[in-house]
Amino acid sequence: MKHFHLVTRRQFLDRAMKTGAAAALASLTNIPLVMKQALAAESSLGTNGKKLLFIFLRGANDGLNSVIPIGDDGYSLEHRPDILIPRDPGTDYTILGGCDYPSVATPDAPTFGYASAIRLGNGFSALHPSLKFLAPVYNAGDLAMIHRVGYPKQSRSHFDSQVYWETGHPNNPSKEGIFYRTIMESGLAHTLPLTGVSIQSSLPVILRGSDAAMTNLKDPNRYDLLGIPNNTNGNSKADFHLRNANEFPFPSRLNRDLLKLQYNNLSQTLSIFDAMDFSETGNIFTDDVNTDGDTVPYHLFPTTNSKNGGYQAHNNDPLKYVVNPNSYSFFRDLKAAAMVLNNTDAMIAGTRLDGFDTHSNQGGVTGAHANLQRSIGWAIYALRKYFTKYAQRVNWNNLVVVTLSEFGRTTIQNSDAGTDHAEANVMFVAGGGVKGYNKGNPSGVFAGHPNDSIPWVTGRTGSMFGVSTRYLKRSVDYRSVLGKLIRDHLGASQEQLNRIIPGYATASKRLLSGGVSGEDGTQITGELPIV
Repeated sequence: MKHFHLVTRRQFLDRAMKTGAAAALASLTNIPLVMKQALAAESSLGTNGKKLLFIFLRGANDGLNSVIPIGDDGYSLEHRPDILIPRDPGTDYTILGGCDYPSVATPDAPTFGYASAIRLGNGFSALHPSLKFLAPVYNAGDLAMIHRVGYPKQSRSHFDSQVYWETGHPNNPSKEGIFYRTIMESGLAHTLPLTGVSIQSSLPVILRGSDAAMTNLKDPNRYDLLGIPNNTNGNSKADFHLRNANEFPFPSRLNRDLLKLQYNNLSQTLSIFDAMDFSETGNIFTDDVNTDGDTVPYHLFPTTNSKNGGYQAHNNDPLKYVVNPNSYSFFRDLKAAAMVLNNTDAMIAGTRLDGFDTHSNQGGVTGAHANLQRSIGWAIYALRKYFTKYAQRVNWNNLVVVTLSEFGRTTIQNSDAGTDHAEANVMFVAGGGVKGYNKGNPSGVFAGHPNDSIPWVTGRTGSMFGVSTRYLKRSVDYRSVLGKLIRDHLGASQEQLNRIIPGYATASKRLLSGGVSGEDGTQITGELPIV
């Protein structure tokens, strides 16, 4: 892979010369070990144009009410009297085909008027009606829904389990993020100002590490330096300050290449973000069809009432919202993450959606959980349209969107009409290159059917009660899902992946090939053909 080696060094030198960053030049003689590995690896990681957008569903999503095992008689009013999603009495859920799309009868009808489980077309599963906008993505073959996902010796602590998901190292105190290691293996962190970006209140563990600083923005409209406004005059002052600070002479023993590199990256990042309009005025991205047959195309990123579905077009009717108004801040962050990937060299960006710790009053067809799922469904639908209609530096075919959530919820609801901390859950993976419905797979649902290689066992003693008689038992390790995406989408070599995800090369863990996990004796599938 000599060409990759040469191009990377040339790019590195070119950037260093353009910015006058002495540290970047100096660092060529002292390249960190992980970067030397990246330069030498036989991979296309960081050079194939592929990108990834992550959404962490914090609080633990109730996957059993997202992708519903409607064909399992264990999913019943006996176990979920207040939160069960009912069958449509006129629908045969065993019929095979695409996912039903319950569009509205007339433009004035409620957007989410359908009050039953949506037939998914694999003969067993159904969707929560609040996820209706996943149907077009599913039917295009661009969505994989992976059920029964977890990890060995499941922690039911939100904090611990989120850290394990983000580091790719369950039951281990590691604090280095899985996507941070991915970026470091690519070699990009020492050559580009933007490689991994999160849009949320603080940098998540998934992008944290000690050898390079990833970028976190709480609000890209307020991204500044030492209180200097993000405008032409302000950025001129900031650039002047950074240049002077970076050129201040230090004794060589105090010279820190990483610190100088971050000064350089910050300077370039200020200019990059100044060129993008993150403001509400700049939120002009709309659908390319009249959604649900409505009178106007909907905004892809609903951040105000007037941009929320058909609300304004129907005389301020809240029944025409496509998302709950409480989710506007999430869609502002999601829009910013999408814009960063679409307009910069960044390879990975993401954000979070909070509120899934539904211990009480979870709701069924409507309510707190349904409102959160509206955001999931519309977010994936909107990202597909945005990266198709407005593609710049990356298009939908070269993007993967993946959701993460620390664990699932109990099969049996609690006494407060909610659910408690449990085990296995659902992951959503979307993108033009995803092998969903009729794209190498007759169904877009993986590990969610009695005919799977590890069958979903129905009934009161089946899969939904496979752990402690109240938790959904895993058959997929989340590390196998992320590993598949990092290698076969982002382009890492197997050697790199073995370093990115600790233990991936350990045969007894069964992350690659599947089998009985040596960590807890559970049968797992290994990697799935999702890309």
